[in-house]
Amino acid sequence: MRREIHLAACMQAGRLEAGCDEAGRGPLAGPVFAAAVILPEGFTHPLLNDSKKMTEKAREELRPIIEREALAWAVVRVEPEEIDRINILNASIEGMQRAVQQLRVRPEFLLVDGNRFRPCDGIPYATVVHGDATYASIAAASVLAKTHRDEWMRKLAEEYPQYGWERNMGYPTREHLDAIRAYGFTPQHRRSFHPKELELKLF
Repeated sequence: MRREIHLAACMQAGRLEAGCDEAGRGPLAGPVFAAAVILPEGFTHPLLNDSKKMTEKAREELRPIIEREALAWAVVRVEPEEIDRINILNASIEGMQRAVQQLRVRPEFLLVDGNRFRPCDGIPYATVVHGDATYASIAAASVLAKTHRDEWMRKLAEEYPQYGWERNMGYPTREHLDAIRAYGFTPQHRRSFHPKELELKLF
Protein backbone atom coordinates (compact mmCIF):
# COMPACT_ATOMS: atom_id res chain seq x y z
CA MET A 1 0.00 0.00 0.00
CA ARG A 2 1.34 3.42 -0.96
CA ARG A 3 1.79 5.79 2.00
CA GLU A 4 -0.41 8.84 1.68
CA ILE A 5 1.56 12.08 1.45
CA HIS A 6 0.11 15.29 2.81
CA LEU A 7 1.50 18.50 1.32
CA ALA A 8 0.04 21.91 2.06
CA ALA A 9 -1.55 23.50 -1.00
CA CYS A 10 -0.42 27.02 -0.10
CA MET A 11 0.83 29.31 2.64
CA GLN A 12 -1.51 32.21 1.90
CA ALA A 13 -4.86 31.32 0.37
CA GLY A 14 -6.07 33.58 -2.39
CA ARG A 15 -2.59 34.59 -3.60
CA LEU A 16 -0.84 33.26 -6.67
CA GLU A 17 2.12 31.43 -5.13
CA ALA A 18 5.20 30.10 -6.90
CA GLY A 19 7.24 27.36 -5.29
CA CYS A 20 11.02 27.60 -5.81
CA ASP A 21 13.74 25.00 -5.37
CA GLU A 22 17.09 23.92 -6.76
CA ALA A 23 18.99 20.72 -7.45
CA GLY A 24 22.72 20.12 -7.55
CA ARG A 25 24.27 22.14 -4.74
CA GLY A 26 26.53 19.31 -3.61
CA PRO A 27 28.13 17.88 -6.76
CA LEU A 28 31.69 18.44 -7.94
CA ALA A 29 30.62 18.78 -11.56
CA GLY A 30 27.78 20.14 -13.63
CA PRO A 31 25.43 23.09 -13.25
CA VAL A 32 23.00 23.78 -10.46
CA PHE A 33 19.41 23.78 -11.74
CA ALA A 34 16.64 25.91 -10.27
CA ALA A 35 12.89 25.79 -10.85
CA ALA A 36 9.82 27.85 -10.10
CA VAL A 37 6.31 26.43 -10.37
CA ILE A 38 2.82 27.91 -9.99
CA LEU A 39 0.32 25.09 -9.50
CA PRO A 40 -3.40 25.45 -10.16
CA GLU A 41 -5.67 25.63 -7.16
CA GLY A 42 -6.48 22.18 -5.84
CA PHE A 43 -3.64 20.40 -7.66
CA THR A 44 -2.76 17.08 -6.04
CA HIS A 45 -1.00 13.95 -7.17
CA PRO A 46 -0.27 10.81 -5.12
CA LEU A 47 3.37 10.72 -6.29
CA LEU A 48 4.18 14.34 -5.44
CA ASN A 49 6.72 14.67 -2.65
CA ASP A 50 10.19 16.01 -1.93
CA SER A 51 12.06 14.79 -5.02
CA LYS A 52 14.82 13.29 -2.84
CA LYS A 53 12.23 10.93 -1.33
CA MET A 54 10.91 9.81 -4.72
CA THR A 55 12.22 7.12 -7.00
CA GLU A 56 13.69 8.12 -10.34
CA LYS A 57 10.75 6.42 -12.06
CA ALA A 58 8.22 8.39 -10.01
CA ARG A 59 10.01 11.69 -10.71
CA GLU A 60 10.09 11.00 -14.44
CA GLU A 61 6.42 10.02 -14.41
CA LEU A 62 5.43 13.17 -12.57
CA ARG A 63 7.53 15.66 -14.53
CA PRO A 64 5.32 15.87 -17.66
CA ILE A 65 2.21 16.05 -15.48
CA ILE A 66 3.57 19.07 -13.61
CA GLU A 67 4.72 20.72 -16.83
CA ARG A 68 1.30 20.17 -18.41
CA GLU A 69 -0.89 21.10 -15.46
CA ALA A 70 1.05 24.02 -13.92
CA LEU A 71 -0.22 27.52 -14.53
CA ALA A 72 3.41 28.41 -15.18
CA TRP A 73 6.82 26.81 -14.71
CA ALA A 74 10.41 27.60 -15.53
CA VAL A 75 13.74 25.81 -15.13
CA VAL A 76 17.16 27.45 -15.46
CA ARG A 77 20.73 26.29 -14.99
CA VAL A 78 23.73 28.09 -13.54
CA GLU A 79 26.98 26.85 -15.05
CA PRO A 80 30.07 25.73 -13.09
CA GLU A 81 32.06 28.82 -14.09
CA GLU A 82 29.47 31.09 -12.52
CA ILE A 83 29.20 28.86 -9.46
CA ASP A 84 32.94 29.25 -8.95
CA ARG A 85 32.71 33.00 -9.40
CA ILE A 86 29.83 33.74 -7.00
CA ASN A 87 29.78 30.54 -4.83
CA ILE A 88 27.14 27.81 -4.74
CA LEU A 89 24.76 29.54 -2.30
CA ASN A 90 24.60 32.69 -4.42
CA ALA A 91 24.32 30.59 -7.57
CA SER A 92 21.35 28.72 -6.11
CA ILE A 93 19.61 31.95 -5.12
CA GLU A 94 20.41 33.55 -8.47
CA GLY A 95 19.05 30.51 -10.29
CA MET A 96 15.75 30.58 -8.41
CA GLN A 97 15.41 34.31 -9.06
CA ARG A 98 15.98 33.76 -12.78
CA ALA A 99 13.41 30.97 -12.83
CA VAL A 100 10.84 33.28 -11.21
CA GLN A 101 11.61 35.97 -13.77
CA GLN A 102 11.01 33.51 -16.60
CA LEU A 103 7.53 32.52 -15.44
CA ARG A 104 4.89 33.55 -17.96
CA VAL A 105 2.55 34.40 -15.07
CA ARG A 106 3.79 36.82 -12.41
CA PRO A 107 3.36 35.30 -8.95
CA GLU A 108 2.06 37.32 -6.01
CA PHE A 109 4.10 35.38 -3.45
CA LEU A 110 7.16 33.10 -3.47
CA LEU A 111 7.65 29.99 -1.37
CA VAL A 112 11.37 29.19 -1.32
CA ASP A 113 12.92 25.97 -0.06
CA GLY A 114 15.65 26.53 2.53
CA ASN A 115 16.48 29.47 4.77
CA ARG A 116 18.23 31.92 2.44
CA PHE A 117 16.88 34.07 -0.38
CA ARG A 118 16.96 37.65 -1.58
CA PRO A 119 14.22 39.98 -2.84
CA CYS A 120 13.15 39.24 -6.40
CA ASP A 121 11.37 41.91 -8.46
CA GLY A 122 9.53 43.18 -5.40
CA ILE A 123 7.59 39.94 -4.92
CA PRO A 124 7.00 39.04 -1.24
CA TYR A 125 8.50 35.71 -0.22
CA ALA A 126 8.94 33.24 2.62
CA THR A 127 11.76 30.74 3.08
CA VAL A 128 10.76 27.32 4.39
CA VAL A 129 13.23 24.77 5.73
CA HIS A 130 12.23 21.36 4.29
CA GLY A 131 9.75 23.24 2.16
CA ASP A 132 9.93 20.55 -0.53
CA ALA A 133 8.37 18.14 1.96
CA THR A 134 5.83 20.73 3.17
CA TYR A 135 4.31 22.61 0.23
CA ALA A 136 3.08 21.14 -3.05
CA SER A 137 4.46 23.96 -5.20
CA ILE A 138 7.97 23.64 -3.75
CA ALA A 139 7.81 19.85 -4.14
CA ALA A 140 6.83 20.33 -7.78
CA ALA A 141 9.75 22.71 -8.29
CA SER A 142 12.09 20.17 -6.70
CA VAL A 143 10.90 17.48 -9.12
CA LEU A 144 11.46 19.70 -12.16
CA ALA A 145 14.87 20.90 -11.00
CA LYS A 146 16.02 17.35 -10.23
CA THR A 147 14.73 15.71 -13.42
CA HIS A 148 16.04 18.47 -15.68
CA ARG A 149 19.45 18.31 -14.01
CA ASP A 150 19.64 14.52 -14.19
CA GLU A 151 18.77 14.69 -17.88
CA TRP A 152 21.51 17.25 -18.45
CA MET A 153 24.10 15.20 -16.57
CA ARG A 154 23.27 12.12 -18.65
CA LYS A 155 23.96 14.20 -21.77
CA LEU A 156 27.26 15.43 -20.33
CA ALA A 157 28.18 11.83 -19.49
CA GLU A 158 28.16 11.03 -23.21
CA GLU A 159 30.83 13.69 -23.72
CA TYR A 160 32.84 12.68 -20.63
CA PRO A 161 32.16 8.93 -20.18
CA GLN A 162 35.05 8.27 -17.77
CA TYR A 163 33.35 9.97 -14.78
CA GLY A 164 30.13 7.96 -14.50
CA TRP A 165 27.93 11.06 -14.39
CA GLU A 166 24.97 9.09 -15.70
CA ARG A 167 25.09 7.26 -12.37
CA ASN A 168 26.56 9.70 -9.83
CA MET A 169 25.20 12.93 -11.41
CA GLY A 170 28.47 14.67 -10.55
CA TYR A 171 28.35 13.96 -6.81
CA PRO A 172 31.59 13.04 -4.98
CA THR A 173 31.25 9.26 -5.09
CA ARG A 174 34.27 6.97 -4.96
CA GLU A 175 33.86 6.33 -8.68
CA HIS A 176 33.89 10.04 -9.46
CA LEU A 177 36.87 10.85 -7.24
CA ASP A 178 38.86 7.95 -8.69
CA ALA A 179 38.11 9.25 -12.19
CA ILE A 180 39.28 12.76 -11.27
CA ARG A 181 42.57 11.31 -10.01
CA ALA A 182 42.95 9.26 -13.19
CA TYR A 183 41.78 11.74 -15.82
CA GLY A 184 41.87 15.14 -14.15
CA PHE A 185 39.30 17.92 -14.28
CA THR A 186 36.96 18.80 -17.13
CA PRO A 187 35.45 22.22 -17.97
CA GLN A 188 32.31 20.93 -16.23
CA HIS A 189 34.04 20.57 -12.86
CA ARG A 190 33.57 23.24 -10.20
CA ARG A 191 37.08 24.33 -9.30
CA SER A 192 35.96 25.94 -6.05
CA PHE A 193 34.94 22.48 -4.75
CA HIS A 194 38.18 20.72 -3.85
CA PRO A 195 37.81 16.94 -4.03
CA LYS A 196 40.94 16.24 -2.00
CA GLU A 197 39.37 17.96 0.97
CA LEU A 198 36.25 15.87 0.54
CA GLU A 199 38.34 12.73 0.13
CA LEU A 200 39.29 12.79 3.80
CA LYS A 201 35.63 12.61 4.75
CA LEU A 202 34.76 9.90 2.24
CA PHE A 203 37.50 7.34 2.80
